[in-house]
Amino acid sequence: MEWVERVVNYFKGVGIYGTTMSLGDVLEILIVAFLLYYVLAWMKNTRAWLLLKGFIMICVFLVVAYLLDMSTIMWMARNILGFAVTAIIVVMQPELRHALEELGKKAFIPTPGSRDQGNFSERTINEITKACVEMGKVKTGALIVIEQKETLKDYERTGIEVDGLVTNQLLINIFEHNTPLHDGAAIIRGNRVTSATCYLPLSDNLSLSKELGTRHRAGVGISEVTDSLTIIVSEETGKISVACEGKLERGLDGVALKNRLELLLNDSDGGNRSRRKWMGRSRRKNEKKDIP
Repeated sequence: MEWVERVVNYFKGVGIYGTTMSLGDVLEILIVAFLLYYVLAWMKNTRAWLLLKGFIMICVFLVVAYLLDMSTIMWMARNILGFAVTAIIVVMQPELRHALEELGKKAFIPTPGSRDQGNFSERTINEITKACVEMGKVKTGALIVIEQKETLKDYERTGIEVDGLVTNQLLINIFEHNTPLHDGAAIIRGNRVTSATCYLPLSDNLSLSKELGTRHRAGVGISEVTDSLTIIVSEETGKISVACEGKLERGLDGVALKNRLELLLNDSDGGNRSRRKWMGRSRRKNEKKDIP
């Protein structure tokens, strides 16, 4: 196979490359190494890591077969290679889709679909925190998704419309056992609960603990494909967890949960608050100038 011959010839002549490399070659190597590192780091927590290890083993086997002049195996490899590329794309379709979604999250260019978060108030934080603490005490399972900049309308359509102001009584009633709305996730936009019983995508992150159930995997899954923040109350232990950007924080108490939500509020209102503060200072300076 041609690519095996190229690999072998490359390693045979690797000693002469040091004298012919330019600054552009070094920069190109660094860029490729940087991209390769982040691709491998992304693959580490997905099923693609297992596929990569299998692919490396096959490549090593083919190199050995070439060096030992195993003509039959090399003939089979040449004929199968054309189908192998298509097979890899089909098998890794979920991982490739997730990688493109991660790339799309990078806001290099503002898009018309992007928008600011709704009015998420301090009162809403207190109501959510109180509801989660109360449900944790009685071990009532809950899954609450808080929308940020990326819309969750596709997931809202899978549930039942609620459109109610966020209160701890409403959230507790939604997730109460044996009620029509308790199964699934509740989605919050701004200060309102928009939908309940919503279906969420499950995470296939291999690093998640095996003791986590479907509720936690759904919470991590929605945080992987959107910028939302998800609150999970365990039905088995009553512990509160928060999922954001594919990462899960477990064992939060009421104070820690409130602080986490306040960070979310500060991030969304940081620009507006700084602008109001600047305008207030300017107004006071103008008032002082007007005083004789």
